[in-house]
Amino acid sequence: MTKYKILYAEDDETLAFLIKDNLEQNYEVSHCNDGEMALELFKTNHYDICIFDIMMPKKDGFELAEAIRKLDTNIPIIFLSAKTLKEDRIKGLRLGADDYLVKPFSIEELLLKIEIFLKRSHKQIIVTKNNYTLGQYQFDPNNYLVFNETEKISLTQRESELLKLFLDNKNVVMKREEILKKLWGSDDYFLGRSLDVFISRLRKILAKENGITIENLHGIGFKFSITDK
Repeated sequence: MTKYKILYAEDDETLAFLIKDNLEQNYEVSHCNDGEMALELFKTNHYDICIFDIMMPKKDGFELAEAIRKLDTNIPIIFLSAKTLKEDRIKGLRLGADDYLVKPFSIEELLLKIEIFLKRSHKQIIVTKNNYTLGQYQFDPNNYLVFNETEKISLTQRESELLKLFLDNKNVVMKREEILKKLWGSDDYFLGRSLDVFISRLRKILAKENGITIENLHGIGFKFSITDK
């Protein structure tokens, strides 16, 4: 059976050895200790998931993720970092990362997240509509775009999946755990923090549309409302 391939970038040799040793029990792992080498490997090989430290020489994890997102909008990216500030987590997620684990973390948690993201990324996404109307905008879920005649806004895969889920359930209350399980396959607390970041970004994108709101229902979930004009 062919193993999934992981691109792993980490400059701490001791930690890299431990993580790589655990991952290689189930996956094929390419490890490198700087961001430039990781980017070159990504350009010349196929990988199923990326795992990056942030503070690395030559090209840090943020720069690396940004460069990879320009080449591939779908591949899952997980950050492993000692940077604990909320601003760093938000920056990583906005660059298109799927998750952000703060060091020290448990290898069991990392393995679980890898499994979840691989299942999600290799699951065939059934698209019931090609385009949706969002006031002055059109939304193309296949190409992760919100656009009109003068503007094009690129979404990450996760943002696109979330917006499509809201549109397929517009004007209906959706429980937070329901959204998390549909998009991630888990209602883990830290995934909930990621969800909040993606919702914040969608709100900013749709801020010009007075008839569209994403209401936060405390303790319950969200309601994506479109008011007919």
